[in-house]
Amino acid sequence: MDRMRTWVSILLLLIWTGAACADPDRFTTEDAQVARIFDLAEQRLAVMPAVAAVKWQTQGPIFDQPRETAVIDRATEIGAPMGLAADSIKRLFQLQARLAREVQTGLHQDWKAHGFSYQGKVTTLAALRPKLDGLTFDIIQAVYLAAPVLKHADFESHYAEAAQKQLRTPVWTDKSRQELLAILHSVALAPVPALQRISASRALRVGVTGDYAPYSLDTDGTLTGTDIDRARLLAAHLNALPMFIHTTWSSLSDDLSHGAFDVAMGGVSVTPEREAVGAFSVPYASGGKTILSRCADKQKFNKGLASVDQPKVRVIVNPGGTNEQYVRSNVHQAQIVVFPDNRAIFSELIARNADVMITDDAEVDLQSKNHPELCRAFPGTLTHADKAVFMPRDPDLIKAVNEWLGVR
Repeated sequence: MDRMRTWVSILLLLIWTGAACADPDRFTTEDAQVARIFDLAEQRLAVMPAVAAVKWQTQGPIFDQPRETAVIDRATEIGAPMGLAADSIKRLFQLQARLAREVQTGLHQDWKAHGFSYQGKVTTLAALRPKLDGLTFDIIQAVYLAAPVLKHADFESHYAEAAQKQLRTPVWTDKSRQELLAILHSVALAPVPALQRISASRALRVGVTGDYAPYSLDTDGTLTGTDIDRARLLAAHLNALPMFIHTTWSSLSDDLSHGAFDVAMGGVSVTPEREAVGAFSVPYASGGKTILSRCADKQKFNKGLASVDQPKVRVIVNPGGTNEQYVRSNVHQAQIVVFPDNRAIFSELIARNADVMITDDAEVDLQSKNHPELCRAFPGTLTHADKAVFMPRDPDLIKAVNEWLGVR
């Protein structure tokens, strides 16, 4: 009976946590991606008492080799178009199958000693298999989406404590938890076409910085912006759900090269440096750099770059993006002030910790509305730049994104 209470507690906890596994309005985190795998592994084991009850009532064998083989083969088939190597997926589901047998064996031993005590409705294996098949896909999808963090050199040691806390079903041991972590760390991704991965996983991983209104802005954990909405529409066009991955302007190109996301959005400017790494869609917006200052100082800077590039002027920049690149290439006499948080950088101007910010005209116009103390000092633009979707050089993905931009 104690064992049954444990199972009921675990099942209720899984139902509660399962509702919070994904939030399309927030950044996903590496910890959340790994926790999702652990949760799903527990959810699969939580079905095993119902399976054990059916086999008890029908006197069926606990070990069903053909069924286990079919499940493992199906798992590798699901993972293949996502680029997941078959060996690690096979070992992952062999571990799941072994633990499932241990759960069923333990319950049958209890029932043999104390009488059948399963409290749920006993159905059939055929009725339970759709749930298990759905969890098979969910686990494969979760492993695929977590693949970048699974390859971290310290993955096993870093997530050992989380595994201890989250994998609580009685059949888990320190050895089997370590085995799971080792299997996950061994997951390898083969290069496959991007559209194939997106279609197979039913997920579009979108890299955004979350610090560049009006395109993407993370406010108290909630993402908003025109490119957040645009990303949702693109994902729907590709029959997928969006997953937002945090990136920075300084790491954007490297993150794309390392496969951290499928596309980058959020007001990404087309630049030669980025074109050397990836590809761009057709532009969906155009503009250029212009000058933002306190309204009281507007007249000082209305002549353009020459009025800014003066010894006593302090020009504030956010690190790693095209704003800093432009300023460092074109400002030679003014003082350059680097401020790491692009969301709070405008308060630095208001507080007189800097005099000028040079950024895209769309951001200048928005922030001058949001902050009455700030004004667009220069009526024109200093540069011209296009905003586009940044992605790998995958011809079919580029074609699909461009077609969507043309027909939406």
